[in-house]
Amino acid sequence: MIAYILRRLAYAIPILLGVNILTFVLFFMVNSPDQMAQAQLGVKHISPEAVAHWKEQHGYNKPLFVNNRPDNKGKFTDTIFFEKSLRLFAFDFGKSDEGRSITQDIKERMWPSLAVQIPVFLIGLTVNIFMALIIVMFRASIFELSALILCVAMFSISGVFYIIGGQFLFGKLWNLVPISGYLHGMDALAFLILPVIVGVISGIGGGTRLYRMIFMDEIHKDYIRTARAKGVSEFGILYKHLLPNALIPILTGVVVVIPSLFMGSLLMESFFGIPGLGSFTIDGIQAQDFSIVRSMVFLGSVLYIIGLILTDISYTLVDPRVRLS
Repeated sequence: MIAYILRRLAYAIPILLGVNILTFVLFFMVNSPDQMAQAQLGVKHISPEAVAHWKEQHGYNKPLFVNNRPDNKGKFTDTIFFEKSLRLFAFDFGKSDEGRSITQDIKERMWPSLAVQIPVFLIGLTVNIFMALIIVMFRASIFELSALILCVAMFSISGVFYIIGGQFLFGKLWNLVPISGYLHGMDALAFLILPVIVGVISGIGGGTRLYRMIFMDEIHKDYIRTARAKGVSEFGILYKHLLPNALIPILTGVVVVIPSLFMGSLLMESFFGIPGLGSFTIDGIQAQDFSIVRSMVFLGSVLYIIGLILTDISYTLVDPRVRLS
């Protein structure tokens, strides 16, 4: 097990390096350092001296990949790529173009993201599994057909519709909760209710269809037929036999999502004014702040790889027949 984890971590290094290089190249294909300086200075007629001063202050006055200095020192280290991207492997996120510590911003903003995403994840998982079991219980009936049509319709609707609809219905029309905003501590509960409700409802269509498909694959297996032949009730079959065995594929899909909870939701946090990592990423893209964008892309890649490793480990825990070597 330990050898497998170390090997997967070693495989992650070239993957993260490739993500770093791709993000770096794509960003500087869209924005040159001069364009970044003009966007940050926000002045129509900017002098070349002001642009050069901004680039020097923020470390963008160096070559991108190779520095052909006469003394041949720092050929690859005295470059924008080395100083801005390769330092991420030491989790040195540096500072944003505004001079703020990105590491500190991540530490502060991860908590609002978790405050939204953890309830959405736990409640949504419970609701989706419960609804999928009900559909399987009434399989081959008009109820199942109607439920599947409703799930497809809900899955096909954009998440923006749920957000705007929830804000209008619960916030403006019924005036039950605030439409947007965030406060720290216990005061945040009033601002979290609506995002959590919207997050759960928007995920019902896709989640219920997925778990229903997993349960339908299990319902025709021999151990289910044996339990039914012994006179076990349909309720007992679903909750005592089918559900525990179906948790194996469910767990593999759930564990990979857990690390990404730290990243928050881009749309959710932007529309509801929640100062999480999702809105932090959007703000960085809008401000054309490469330091924030590269940091969040790198962090997202690391969390995704951790999720894949945790998925493999969890699979061995729930199914002893599987061994990682």
